[in-house]
Amino acid sequence: MPGPVIWHGHITFGLISVPIGLVKATERGTTTLRLVHTADGCLGRIRIRKVCELDDQALAEHQIGRGYETPSGIVPLTDADLDNLPITTAHAIELVAAVPADRIDPRQIGAGGYYLAADNSTATARPYTLLVRALQRRSQVAIVKYAIRGDRERLGMLRPLGDALVLNGLLWHDEVRDIEHDIAPAPADVDEGELAAALELVDTLSADELDDIPALTDRYARALAELVDAKVHDRELAHPSEPPQRGQLVDLMAALQQSVHAARARRA
Repeated sequence: MPGPVIWHGHITFGLISVPIGLVKATERGTTTLRLVHTADGCLGRIRIRKVCELDDQALAEHQIGRGYETPSGIVPLTDADLDNLPITTAHAIELVAAVPADRIDPRQIGAGGYYLAADNSTATARPYTLLVRALQRRSQVAIVKYAIRGDRERLGMLRPLGDALVLNGLLWHDEVRDIEHDIAPAPADVDEGELAAALELVDTLSADELDDIPALTDRYARALAELVDAKVHDRELAHPSEPPQRGQLVDLMAALQQSVHAARARRA
C-alpha cells in the first residue's frame, strides 16, 4: 500500500466492508514567508512557541496531547481513546447516499483531498472496483461520514478518479453561511448583443479539462522572486496594468469584443 498512510479503516457500503488507508492527495505549494523582527533592522526570525499556561514550559510536539474540558477539570484523551469512540465512523468511512456531482453545494467542498488506498487481495480489490464502477456508471458521487480524531463526525464526498477513489471533505450545512441579501447587486438590464458577446467569450475560454488550460499556473513564487531581486538591487519593479477602477465608464460591448480577441490570440 502506498504511503504515508495517515489513517487505517474501512469503507462500508451496505453489508460490504473494504479495508483501506487514507493517503493525502494534496500538498502545500505556497511560497514560504518568514515572520521577522523588523524593529531597528533586526530581522531575526520569530519563533512560535507552545507554552503550558500552568508552568510556563515550552513544549515539543511529542509532549502535547488532547484533553476534554469538563466543569471539574480537563480529562486527557490519547489517540487510542479517540480511535475507540463508540461510533462506527471512528474506524470506517460509511457510505450513506449517492447523488449527482452537480447537486453538491460548491460552498461545502473542502480543499483537502485523500486517496483511498487498498491492497490487491481479491477480498479487497473486487468490492473496491465494484464501488468505483458503480459510481462511474451512474455518474454519481458517494456521500460518506467519517471521524478521524476530530471534534465531530465529518461529512465527505467520495468520487472515482480512474480506477481509484478520492475523498474530499464536505462542510455540514450549519458550517455554511446563508447568502446575505446584499451580496449580489440588483439585476441589471443587458441587451442580447452584450449577452451574445459574453457567451462568445465564455465559449472561447472553455476547456474540457483543467490540464488543458495553459495559463493555469501559480505565478506568485516568480513574482515574489522578482520583488526580492528588485529590492536587493534597488531598482523599480514593473507592474501590470491596473483593471478599470470603480466609477470609470467602460464600453461593455467593446471590452467584451477585445476580451474575445485577446483570448483567441492566447489560444492560438
